[in-house]
This record gives sequence, C-alpha cells and structure tokens, in this order.
Amino acid sequence: MVIRRHGGPEVLARETIELSEPGPREIRVRVRAVALNHLDLWTRRGLPHLKLDYPHRLGADIAGTIDALGPGAHLTAGLHLGDKVLVNPGLSCGVCAQCLGGRDNLCRSYHILGESTQGGYARFVNIPDANILPFPEPLSFVDAAAIPLVFLTAWQMLVVKAKLRAGETVLVQAAGSGVSSAAIQIAKVLGARVIATAGSDAKVERAKRLGADEAINYVKSDFLAECKRLTGKRGVDCVVEHVGGEVFEKSVLACAWGGRVVTCGATAGFTPAIDLRQIFFRQVEILGSTMGSKADLFAVLDHVRTGKLRPVVDRVLPLWEAAKAHEILESRSAFGKVVLEVD
Repeated sequence: MVIRRHGGPEVLARETIELSEPGPREIRVRVRAVALNHLDLWTRRGLPHLKLDYPHRLGADIAGTIDALGPGAHLTAGLHLGDKVLVNPGLSCGVCAQCLGGRDNLCRSYHILGESTQGGYARFVNIPDANILPFPEPLSFVDAAAIPLVFLTAWQMLVVKAKLRAGETVLVQAAGSGVSSAAIQIAKVLGARVIATAGSDAKVERAKRLGADEAINYVKSDFLAECKRLTGKRGVDCVVEHVGGEVFEKSVLACAWGGRVVTCGATAGFTPAIDLRQIFFRQVEILGSTMGSKADLFAVLDHVRTGKLRPVVDRVLPLWEAAKAHEILESRSAFGKVVLEVD
C-alpha cells in the first residue's frame, strides 16, 4: 500500500513494486503485521519539510521474519534466516556522539520508519541490522507489532524524562491512544497511582481494566476539577500529554507544585496559551519527548516477556484495507492499536 501524494485516506493505493535487495548492513524482513500510529496520518497528510521518495510506504511498527541478509549484515546472537523478529522503528547514524552515548533518538539524522524513509505497508522491507530485535515470544505477529513505537515513547516519557517514582500520582491523557494505553501500564509497573482521561464511558471502563486507579470521562466532567478532587486539591505529580491545545493548558494547572508535564505530541493544537506564572512560581517542569533510545526497547520487551506489559490491540484488518484503518484511527473510535496483517 503506497501513497503518491498527500491527502486523505483515499490516497492509499495497492501497487506492485520491485522487490529490492538489502543493502550493506541491511536485513530484508518479510512483514507479517504492521501497526498504525498517528505518525502515519501526519505523514499521509503532509508535514513541513517532509520530502518523500514516491511511491512511499508508511508504517513504523513491524513484526515479521528474516528473509535475506545484505553484505556485512549481522544478526543478534541466536537469530537465523527465517526467524521471527520485531523491528525497532527509530533510525540513526550510529556513529555520532549521541548515538554512541546511548541517546540515538537525539541524533541529528534521526528519523522513523515510514516517515521520511520507506515503511512496513508492504510484504517486504529492508531494515538496518541494528534495528532487528528478537521476537517477544509467545506473542502473535499482530500483538508484537503493537509494541514498539508507543511503548518506547511512553517508556522514555515516564522512566527517562519524568523519572516517575513509586507512590506518585500520574495523569494520563487520552487513555484510548496507543501511547497512553502503554503509559498506564508502565506507570503501574513503577508503582504509581494512575488517573486517566477518556472521551466515553466505554473507554473509561477499559482504562480501569488496564490498570488505571481512577478514570475521568472528560466529556461529562472537567478533568482539572476532578484531578484536584482526587488529590485533595494538591494536584498530580506528573502528566502524560500528547493532545495539546487547551488540554495542555489545563494539564499544567493540574500539576502539583514541582510537578512535571511530559509531552510527545499535539493532536489537537500546537499553540496552547500558557500563563508562565504557573510554570515559574509553582516550579512546574515542561518536558519534551520523542521516541526513546534503542536500548530502552530492550527494557520494554523484558517486561512484555514477563507479562507485566502487554500490547493493546483494538482491531485487525488486512493490509489492503489500510485506508479504512486510517479512517478508524482518525475517528478516535479505537482503544489501543489498529494493526494491519500482511498475507
């Protein structure tokens, strides 16, 4: 499934393309499942300074099998041709100071599969060998594909950036999103109290089943007032935020003195109005976060294998229904991930 121009879901089209050989230090993966992210929607619609090589294939989250090795490609110990693998979606140069220091997502050439490079909406994709991970057994391809981008993002937000500690209270906005469904679980693993928001009673109940201690239907109630009530007017220690706009503004107000707001996106608006007195006088920290290091995903997968973290899949469609999958994600009707199976 490719795009040849920016636009709505209708620009996604099924095409036959040439099967390319893997280049130096690349591994060709036979894709079996690829999960959607909001990045797919933004790339399809068009982003500033984004230059695509058409026909362009979206898709960052890939699970499949090793199909071929390029010149000089190395496999992680224990992996062989035909084995099941998971793909780390973050690409970097591998040789700069940031990459060598374990902060590869700060590399000046950092990008994400399916964004400015070819992604997994296809039967085959070539991946740098450094991005191939052992498969998280006993998951299915569909469940495995639902892990990388959202869990990596949520892990950096809570563990690396916010440094969430046991006993703290965290507000997780938009619980039905992939990042937030991951963040709820990670926060509970860290021993935090979780307050989640969602836009329907059904999503509120799913957030609670996922581990949220409290869940607020923001359509029916003011989440700021509810957070103050639930914390005895103190406020929350940390907010996981990726909505932007007015939600970001109120997230700052929901923080306790010395609290942290960590943001990885702005699906509802990039220019919130912020009273800076709320930042410096109450010493609230604003932390920006994008993806996470390659090493962080290994820590995530350790928790997946023990069952402490689990992927949340809303529904599965065949790759050839990618346009429909985009419509579902845009409608915000899903709770968790929408995944495409590749036959």
